[in-house]
Amino acid sequence: MRKTKIIATLGPATDSPEILGQLMDAGMDVARLNMSHAPHDWVRRVVKDLRAAAAARQRQFSILMDTQGPAIRTGDLPAALDLKPGQKFTLTVRGEKSEELHSVDVNYEEFVNDINIGDVVLLDNGEMHMKVLAKFANKVECEVLTPGKLGSRRHINLPGVKVSLPALTSKDLADIQVGLEVGVDFIALSFVREARDIQQLRAVVENAKHRPLLIAKIEDQQAVENLESIVAVADGVMVARGDLGIECPYEDLPLIQRRIVKTCLRVGKPVIVATHMLESMIDNPMPTRAEISDIANAVFEQADAIMLSGETTVGKYPIKCVEVFDKITRRIERSGAPTNPLRTELTSARQKLVKSAVVLAEDLKAEAILVFTVRGNMARQTASFRPFHSRIFAICEEPGIAQSMALIWGVNSLVLAFNHQQPEETIERALKMMVKDGQLSPGNQVVIISSITGGEQLVDVVEMRTV
Repeated sequence: MRKTKIIATLGPATDSPEILGQLMDAGMDVARLNMSHAPHDWVRRVVKDLRAAAAARQRQFSILMDTQGPAIRTGDLPAALDLKPGQKFTLTVRGEKSEELHSVDVNYEEFVNDINIGDVVLLDNGEMHMKVLAKFANKVECEVLTPGKLGSRRHINLPGVKVSLPALTSKDLADIQVGLEVGVDFIALSFVREARDIQQLRAVVENAKHRPLLIAKIEDQQAVENLESIVAVADGVMVARGDLGIECPYEDLPLIQRRIVKTCLRVGKPVIVATHMLESMIDNPMPTRAEISDIANAVFEQADAIMLSGETTVGKYPIKCVEVFDKITRRIERSGAPTNPLRTELTSARQKLVKSAVVLAEDLKAEAILVFTVRGNMARQTASFRPFHSRIFAICEEPGIAQSMALIWGVNSLVLAFNHQQPEETIERALKMMVKDGQLSPGNQVVIISSITGGEQLVDVVEMRTV
């Protein structure tokens, strides 16, 4: 069983029920909906198609909605501008076309206030660099540092600049309401800068019927500085290497990735490594050697999931990309037991109980660890200790909780009605069901994390059984 999960972003190249089913068959565990490009009617349709494909395959499957976030962009241009080093270029904030020949509007009202003379402005995902020379009431005068062709509505990055953008835009809030309506399992918040950004999103989803888990996307220097506090309040983290690699010095990116993954492992939060993992396969049928090593490195680091973006939205080989992910990941996981993650921050008795269950299972080389969980927390904690020999099964009462397990390292989930008055009866039914489905065999040793009745209260227990 592959333990590292695979996320694929959906788009024009994967926009049919047949291809969605093929992606699942190839190994896709989670579908990502990129709201920078996703109309609401499409979201409603594709979620229905995904749930139908998962039901037909009798598997638990997660859907992640990724917000666009408060992006800074240039305005519209009548024609693309050829920029050459040494040219002067003006960025304006005034809601109308600029009169200057080499000029473009910016959609961010506080742009002039936030930026300083000497700052570097990156345009079109870092393709073009400009240096700020002067600023006036509504204009920022720059010098072009690198050549390029600037089109309309290009993305702007401001490395090291503390911007005062809102955490959630009106578009994000409208998109999130659609996500809550269709029951997505995760919402990823773009350009998280501090912990209160996640707290603001949590307040929006708090009363939803199916409350999604919240993923913080780490994309700039401010987020890296506030990493510990962001991880503490988020349900998971994404290493969003696209903008992160532009906002931070590129030579620091591997160190930042490793720090984020280690921080999440230390406190038991799921972590996703994303962006450019198979970029060459947008056009080519085979990965580069560097891409193979990049995927392997994320698996060695024990990330919960790895993610495809343009490869499966507009690429020529979307199914092949998932197969490549699956093949490389399985091979690396077979290579031997990794170093156990440093779970030094065990803050509750329950976390310590889960650790003891994992240690017991690994010592016994038990076939499986069965976690009976109501909200999924115990199963996520079990996975955070990264057992090598024992498979993890989350036994869930709610289908939505079981679906969310598809993102978590090493976890398979099952849906089963709980008998809260007689927990033992629930355990027996789960074991019989798993034997019938071929997930366990008679004679297998398993470790069980569950609750039993002790007097008038439920008590968490760990037990070892032979099936």
